Amino acid sequence: MNFFFEVLIGGLLAGVMYSLVALGFVLIYKASGVFNFAQGAMVFLAALTFVGLQEKFGLPLWGAFPLTLGVMVLLGIGIERVVLRPLVNQPQITLFMATIGLAFFLEGVAQIVWGTDVRRLDLGLQDEPIESIMTNFNLLVSKFDLAAAFVAGVLVAVLAVFFNKTRIGRALRAVADDHQAALAVGIPLKQIWAIVWSVAGFVALVAGLLWGARNGVQFALTFVALKALPVLILGGFESVLGAIVGGLIVGASEKLAEVYLPALMSEFLLKHYDISINLAGIEGWFAYMLALVFLLVRPEGLFGERHIDRV
Repeated sequence: MNFFFEVLIGGLLAGVMYSLVALGFVLIYKASGVFNFAQGAMVFLAALTFVGLQEKFGLPLWGAFPLTLGVMVLLGIGIERVVLRPLVNQPQITLFMATIGLAFFLEGVAQIVWGTDVRRLDLGLQDEPIESIMTNFNLLVSKFDLAAAFVAGVLVAVLAVFFNKTRIGRALRAVADDHQAALAVGIPLKQIWAIVWSVAGFVALVAGLLWGARNGVQFALTFVALKALPVLILGGFESVLGAIVGGLIVGASEKLAEVYLPALMSEFLLKHYDISINLAGIEGWFAYMLALVFLLVRPEGLFGERHIDRV
């Protein structure tokens, strides 16, 4: 039973980090209706810039962070002005294709400036069991996973409050509901979009640091954003709370499936159909299969708005 709880807790902690990546998509989609395919490239660029500044200038953690944050904020503002603003009122597919091109551009620029080598990122968080939990509950819970989940959880909570309680947050929601109506009541649409992309850059930086510290700073960080897609499908593309819940569901179910499902399915198939099958690597596709099943049941997500078209 202890092993089950270890797997479940590890999955939930990983799910919070998935939620952090998904949050970058939610922020931009809520304010502009754009699905930002370049979010993974922004995560990669942020982590690579952070490590590159440390290596080139010998900066400590507290020195490299604000400089990288400044780069990501300027990048967000630049994307809004150069890419998004000229495409206002264009079809959604046009905006989506623009973000695909932007993703390749950012990936290329990041590697041209900082190189393609895999870098180690040290945040001072050790990936080792917490002794008190291991002693009192006989559970192996990683210090890094718990600290990373705490940071991600705090950021998600702060952004949720920002969206729901602040004046800018209410303006963001108004823009998301109706661009033209928001302009009619005096909400500065261009400034709002610039703020959203800047915040998305900050979220990408935090996600890049946490995932880079876990997996190393490498091109594979761009694929972390793809794991956020099942989170968005489950939670809904427009909900901060949905990003949290979807991340927890995906993280927990993925880890449990990785540990228990191969043995159970292999035993079942061998017993009833005399078929031997290798289900290794199930963690790579289980979340997408879960999302596919969910699309058939509730395509708008747990916290998404139902769209009813009257004919």
